[in-house]
Amino acid sequence: MLKTKFGFLFLLIFLLIPTPVLAMHIMEGFLPVKWVIFWNLVTLPFVVVGFIRLQREATRGPGAKLMLAFAGAFIFVLSALKMPSVTGSCSHPTGTGLAAILFGPFITTVLGFIVLIFQALLLAHGGLTTLGANTFSMAVAGPLVAYGVYKGLQKAGVSNNFSIFLGAMLGDLVTYIVTSVQLALAFPGSSFSLSVLKFMGIFALTQIPLAISEGLLTVLTYNFLSRYEDAKIWVEKGEH
Repeated sequence: MLKTKFGFLFLLIFLLIPTPVLAMHIMEGFLPVKWVIFWNLVTLPFVVVGFIRLQREATRGPGAKLMLAFAGAFIFVLSALKMPSVTGSCSHPTGTGLAAILFGPFITTVLGFIVLIFQALLLAHGGLTTLGANTFSMAVAGPLVAYGVYKGLQKAGVSNNFSIFLGAMLGDLVTYIVTSVQLALAFPGSSFSLSVLKFMGIFALTQIPLAISEGLLTVLTYNFLSRYEDAKIWVEKGEH
C-alpha cells in the first residue's frame, strides 16, 4: 500500500514541476586537476562514514530499505530537473533536505553520491572528474545545513513544519552558494571575492524561488510519510 502511495507522489511531482532535462552540476572536465583532487579528498571522509551508517540503517529491515530507496529516489527526481533562469543559466532543486531530516547528513551524503554517479554515467549530468565537488556541494554542505537548521529549530521549540521548510530551503540554497565558491576558487580572475559575487549572482540568487519551492515540497512529503505506519519510525526519529 505504501509503495503504491509513493508511486502516486512521484507522479504528482512530475506533473507539478517542469519536464526534466540536463541539470546544472559542474560539468565533466571543467575543474582544474588540483581542485578535482582537493574536492575528492575533502568529500571522501563523509562518504566513508555515510556508507558505514547506511549499512547499519539498512539492517533494520525491509522498511528501512524502502525508506532509503524513497529518499534516494526523491533526490534523483528533484536534482534531475532543470529550470532556465533569468541569468541565462539553469537551476534545479536538490532533494537532499528530506533525507537529511529522516536519516541525518552522512547517510544523505551517500545517497547523493550514488545519485550523482548515476546522473554522470547515464544522463550526462555533471561528471566523474567533478564528482567530488558536486557531491560536496549537494550531498555534504546542503544536508549538513538542512539537518543543523532543522535540529536547531526543533530544540528552540519552533513548529515541526516550519523547521522542515527552513531546513530544506536553506540546504538547497547553500548548495548553490558552495558551488559558487568552488567555481570562484577554480577561476578567481582578478579577485576571488568578485568572482564569488559573480557566480552567486548567476547561480545562488536565481535559486531562491526554487529553494522555497523545495522547502514546501519537503514539508508536504514529510507529512505524507507521517501518515503511514511503515514510515513513522523514521519520521518520528527525525522529530527528536
